[in-house]
Amino acid sequence: MDAARRADEEQAARWKGRAGHAWGDLKGVLDDMFRPFEELLVDAVAAEQARDVLEVGCGTGGLTMAVARRVGPAGRCVGVDISEAMISTAREYAGQEDVPASFLCADAQDHPFEPGTFDAVISRFGVMFFTDPVRAFANLRRAARDGAALRCVVWRDPAENPFMTTAQRAAAPLLPDLPVRRPDEPGQFAFADPDKVRRILSDSGWAGIDIQPVDVVCTLPEKELVRYFTRLGAVGMHLPDVDEQTRDRVVETVRPAFEPFVHGSEVRFTAACWTVGARASAAKIS
Repeated sequence: MDAARRADEEQAARWKGRAGHAWGDLKGVLDDMFRPFEELLVDAVAAEQARDVLEVGCGTGGLTMAVARRVGPAGRCVGVDISEAMISTAREYAGQEDVPASFLCADAQDHPFEPGTFDAVISRFGVMFFTDPVRAFANLRRAARDGAALRCVVWRDPAENPFMTTAQRAAAPLLPDLPVRRPDEPGQFAFADPDKVRRILSDSGWAGIDIQPVDVVCTLPEKELVRYFTRLGAVGMHLPDVDEQTRDRVVETVRPAFEPFVHGSEVRFTAACWTVGARASAAKIS
C-alpha cells in the first residue's frame, strides 16, 4: 500500500471512530463555541447571493443547517463529511428541526460530485485534513460553477492558538506516545502557512485568492472543559487506551493548565485564523 493510500485510510479511521463520535457527543458545545465563524460564513454566502452551497467537512451539520435557513426553500445546501457518525448526527438534527439540508458521507477529496453544481463552497475547519489538498481542491473546483465563491476558515500557526495546544503540551510528560505535530502533514494547523494555501488553490483551479487574518473570541462553559479536552484532540483520542490511574493524573495535570482561559463560569480564548476566499477559475482543469 502506498503512503498516500495509507494516509487516506488513517484519516478515515480516525473520523469514523473516536473523533467522529466525540464531535457528535459534544455537538452543542462545539456549535456554540464556533458560532462566530458560523455567522461569518453564513453572511459570506448571503453576500454572494448563493443558492447552491456545498459545505466541506461539515461535521455534525450546524453550519450547513444555518446556511440552509438563510438561503431558504429556493436554495440547496449539502454538507459532506467522511465521518458516518457525524453525518448521522447531522441528519438527525436536520430532521428534528425540519431544516432542508442534505448530508453526504463521502471523501470530498475524490467524491464524483456532479460537475458545475455549486455556486458557493464553504468550510469551517474542514479542509486541513486532505492528504492530497491539490487533488481535493481540484475536485471541488469541478463541482463548482465558473466564478463560484470559495470561502473557508482555517487555523493560523499553533503558536498563535495556545488554547488549542494546551492539553497536548500539558499531558505530554504523562503520555509519551502522543503524536508529534508536523506542519507538513494533514491536521488542524496544516493550512497555517498562507503561501502554501495560495499555491494549493492556484494549482487546483481557483483564482482571485484572498487570505486575511481574523481573530475571534470563542467561549464554552467551564463545566464542559474537562469533557472537552478528554474527548477531543490528541489527548482525547489517546485517553481511552490508558489505565484509570493515568487518566486521573492527566486530568489533574491538564485542567490547571487551562486556568489562564477560565473566567468564572466561562472559558474564553481567541481563535487566530485565516479567512480564505477564492473564485472558481473559468480555465479548464483536468
